[in-house]
Amino acid sequence: MSVNVAAHLVRIHIDREALESPNPTTGEAFYALANIPGHRELFKEVGGDKEDELVPRDAKKLHLKEDEHFYSQKAVTILVNGEPNEVVETRISFDQVVKLAYPVPPSGTLIEFTVTYRNGPPANPKGTLTDGHSVKIKNKMIFDVTPTDRS
Repeated sequence: MSVNVAAHLVRIHIDREALESPNPTTGEAFYALANIPGHRELFKEVGGDKEDELVPRDAKKLHLKEDEHFYSQKAVTILVNGEPNEVVETRISFDQVVKLAYPVPPSGTLIEFTVTYRNGPPANPKGTLTDGHSVKIKNKMIFDVTPTDRS
């Protein structure tokens, strides 16, 4: 004889909004509950000087505690040509980095930009960002943008 134990609801907070979630739940269901877009990640706030924990978007069981706090975005600071810039996205495109480096583009007829980066996340610790592409970012990632006049 098996006993089916139903999940009970707990109050949690995602992006400062109080929600009720079944407990236990799955990462997939948790992301759906909070309507977290596919390009964003969800983090559980952790006290002290520990890193906040990434909530995996998967089918594994996730055990929640009453009144836990989670967030889907957090501003990170990236350095573009030595200048700090706060961004809240998890990825940044070539065009976005160039606009941060040069809000007013340099004059010239055929200006091209080279974007290199370092101190990135494990998936892309360093490299070159090319036109039409984007890269995953992390706090204190460094971008160098160099204009070249091809005229």
